Formats: sequence, C-alpha cells, structure tokens
Amino acid sequence: MLKNDIKKIVNEAISSVYTGLDGLVFVVEYPKKKEFGDYATNAAIVVSKRMGKNPMEIANELALKISEIDKEKKVIERTEVAAPGFVNFHVSEKYLIDNLERILKEKERYGSSNIGKNKVVVIDYSAVNIAKPMHVGHLRSTIIGQAIYNIYKNLGYSVVGDNHTGDWGTQFGKLIYAYKYWGDKKKIKEEPVEEMTRLYVRFHKETEINKDLEEFARKETKKLQNLDHENIKIWNFLTRESLKDYNKIYKILGVKFDYVLGESFYNNMLAGIVKECREKKIAVESQGAIIINLEKFGLPPFIIRKSDGAYLYTTTDLATVKYRKEKFKAEKVVYVVANEQALHFRQLFSSLELLGWNKNVVTEHVKFGMVLGENGKKFSTRKGETVRLEDLIKKAIDAARKAVEEKNPKLSMKQKKKIARVVGVGALKYNDLSQNRLTDITFNWEKMLSLEGNSGPYLQYAYARICSLEDKFNNIYKIDRFNPFDKPDFGLLKEISEKDLIRKLVKYPEIIEDAANEYGPHLIALYLYELVSFYNNFYNSVPILKADRKAAKARIALSRSVAIVIRSGLGLLGIDVLERI
Repeated sequence: MLKNDIKKIVNEAISSVYTGLDGLVFVVEYPKKKEFGDYATNAAIVVSKRMGKNPMEIANELALKISEIDKEKKVIERTEVAAPGFVNFHVSEKYLIDNLERILKEKERYGSSNIGKNKVVVIDYSAVNIAKPMHVGHLRSTIIGQAIYNIYKNLGYSVVGDNHTGDWGTQFGKLIYAYKYWGDKKKIKEEPVEEMTRLYVRFHKETEINKDLEEFARKETKKLQNLDHENIKIWNFLTRESLKDYNKIYKILGVKFDYVLGESFYNNMLAGIVKECREKKIAVESQGAIIINLEKFGLPPFIIRKSDGAYLYTTTDLATVKYRKEKFKAEKVVYVVANEQALHFRQLFSSLELLGWNKNVVTEHVKFGMVLGENGKKFSTRKGETVRLEDLIKKAIDAARKAVEEKNPKLSMKQKKKIARVVGVGALKYNDLSQNRLTDITFNWEKMLSLEGNSGPYLQYAYARICSLEDKFNNIYKIDRFNPFDKPDFGLLKEISEKDLIRKLVKYPEIIEDAANEYGPHLIALYLYELVSFYNNFYNSVPILKADRKAAKARIALSRSVAIVIRSGLGLLGIDVLERI
C-alpha cells in the first residue's frame, strides 16, 4: 500500500535525522487540493512540538532526507514543503505505471492483502426473528454486515459470518399452541412465514375472547424449555421452514453465512453463565432477579435472569461472546445492529469488562440509522405497517425491468430479467451502502435507478461501457480478445485526465483498508463514484478508438484497469456487474 510505503520512508527519515523521538504519531493523508501533491504528512509539525523547533525548518530537513532515502525506491517524484510545516509528496510516474501493470496482472486480486493473516473476526449480522417476516429494517444489518464480511475477507482475515437468529422465547409458546389447534402443515410448507404470522395474529385475537390462552402459551413455552418431545418437534419444523423462506431472500441479495446459530444454540450454557457471574461476585440478586450492577459505568443494571428463573437475550449475548472466544478464537466480534440497541451493547461490553472476558478480544457495535421513505418519515406501508423486505426487493427489480424495457426493448425476456435483477438489487444495495451507515437513509426510487449521478446503475453502466469499448477495439483490429499484457506503452498516457485516472487507481487498496478500519462500506462506494467520474472525464476528453493503434491500446488497457477496480469494489459491496446493460 503506497500510503504505508510513504509512512515507512518518513519514519526512516525521522530516525536518521533525529534521536530520542520514539512513539511519534503522525499521519500520511490525501491533500485537499490536487496542486499539493498526492500525499501529505504532518510529521514535521509533530516533531517540532517534541523538539521545540520551527516546523518549517524541520519540514525542509525531512524533505531533503526523504528524497535521499527514496533514490533507490523511486516512489516519490518530488517533495515540497508547505506552511505551517507539511511535507507534500508527488508520486513518481514509474511507480504509477508499475501499479497499472500490477492491476492488469492481479485483476480482481488487486486491493487484497494479508494484513489480517491468522486473525479471526466474527461478524454478527442480519439476526432475523424466526417465524416473523423479514422487513425493511433487516436490510441494513444484512447488507452492511455482508459488505464488512467481504472487506475483511479481502484483507486476509479469517472471517466468521454468523446469523444470530431469534429462535427461542415466549413467542414460541404462543406459536406452538396456535399450530396445535389451528395450524396446517401443508400451508406452512407452501408459505412458511406468512402462515406462521397468520397463526400468531390469530392467537392474539383469540386472547381477547379467552384470557386463559396466555397461560396455556406459557405452559407450552415451559414444555419447550424442558425439551418436551412434541414441542421440540414442532419448534424444529417451524424453524426449518422459516429459514428456507429467509434463504430465498438471502440468495437474491447474494448474502451467505458461515453459521446460523440462534439463541437456542446457547441454551445449555446459560445456567453456567449466571453461575460464573455470581462466583466472580459481579452479579447479585435483586427482587428475585439476578443482575450485573453497572453503576460504575453510569449504566442501568444488566438483568441476566428474571425472578421466575427465565433467562434473557442478555444472558445469551454473554454466552455468544464466550463461545466465539473459545470456539472460533475470535480476536474481534462485530455486531451489525441498529442504533436503537446502543444501550444494550454498552451494557454488554461493560459486563464483559467486569468478567474479564474482553481480554484478547475486541467487541464493536457497528450501528446504523433508520430507513426512511421519500417523505422523510419511517418507511412503511399506507396502513402504517413496516415494509416487508421481499416486497421491497420485488419493487426494485420490477422498477429496473421497466427501465431496461424502455432502454433496450429488443432484448429477450430472459436477458431483461437477468439485467433487471442485477440492476434492481444493485441499486437497492448501493442506495444503502453509499451512505454513511450512521445516518438515516432515504428511498428515492428515481435517483436509485438513475444512470447518472451517484447510483448503482451508474457504476454498473460504466463497467458495461468499458466492456463494449474493448469489443469495438477488438473488431477494429480483428482480434478475438484484447490482451492488456501485449506490451501497451503506458508512457503514451500524457494527458491530464489520464494521469488523474492513474493516480486515482493507485489509492484503491488504501480505501479498502480505511473501509475496514471504519466499518464504512460507503468509503468504497464514494471512491468508485469518484473513479468513474474521473474515467468519464478521460473518456470524453481524449480519443480512444480514433487514436493511433499504440495510443488506443494504452487507453484500452487503462480502461480495463478501471473496469477491474469497478468490478472488485462493487463485489466487496455485494453488487454484481454485467458486460451488457
């Protein structure tokens, strides 16, 4: 990674010129203005504060030493000093051309690394509730979690994706009762979640007439918890059929999990968790319940067992951390869960600290905002009900199909359906992932599906246009397929738009690492949008196919490099590309 290479050179220069400056913390960053170079560092300012010297004087000393060190490496073309003590770097043309060749050689592996080698990260995402329909609120956790999974995998981490489903608790007593008296196995197999929802709704309507049903449901729950054979069999059936239904949606979204370990999986661990908390004297009895007192953190108590002896999802969450540490040897556990659960995770992480379970494992709550409609209010149906995720996906695909039919009416129905699915799902994902996850996101269908501006289809279309450009080049020169390794002369790329594009490409691996550090897929989306904007400027400002063959070949090879990065970046976001749209 170029940014790291420059940082190493700066560190080497500091240690060569000065002594006794261990532990310096400085940054290498992108300057705000292009004329200030490709990278800049505040190292001289940091050194000046430690030494009590003029930062401009130190900056000049460092700039000279950096140029001397870099003579053999040939990474930096020149350094400049700017007030109040910044050192700016212009990357050498040789390095940039070498990087272009590297992209063409590595293809989709460009941007990957092994910085996470032998490190295990668990990503907890989606977390659906069994027997309930997936709604629009599940979209964010599911696709943000998958993107973070992809990004960490790309950086060489051993990543474990876990869908921690809500598959236990009092609602199953109600559902089991309803299934026993009104259920139809055939209907559940045909429409699993819809039929379970109808049974659940019917149970609550019936309780308005017969209050005893609540007590009957509690008894069914108790029987389930005591592993009653009949209730376990029904529970297994309902869980299995629910997951089949969810997997259809996950398949359309291109989402996969390594494990689906629901709350029930940890059931046998819960008594031991409470016992350990009590033995370590961090949990006490309060009004019959068992709580972890979190006053020292300024937080309300963490209840881990109710007064009736029942365990809660708080207890389960403690068990999951213990399991993930012991089973997966996790060094980091990332929970991709909405903002509303912030207090719960503060309590959980504080409890881990009291238990001593936070040693050698980092726990992070990667939170996100709400999904809003075009009116800026919570996204819901006209009846005020939350929008089902399946319906939302269908609407996106249908809208994309209409756009495809208007643009390319002569395509076969099979082609239209394929394009509509890729573009529709891509638009839905990009609309979310291109925005900072901490903010609420708004659905604007017209903007989402636009071939102009910052949208998924805009980037997908740019990729398809480059593929089409290659085909035209091949036809002109009567070759089967353009071979970028057939010695393109990148020295011919002298135009400003070409150089801007080459400089943008070199930053892609750094953007991926930044996205991992900030759990920010939007950084990759923003980079891709800027890259395509640079490419369009290049495409519109210089002749490509009309240039002489050598120049055309170099520009097609540059275009291919851009296509590789678009495909790679969108792939990390879980978005597919097509060679024809």
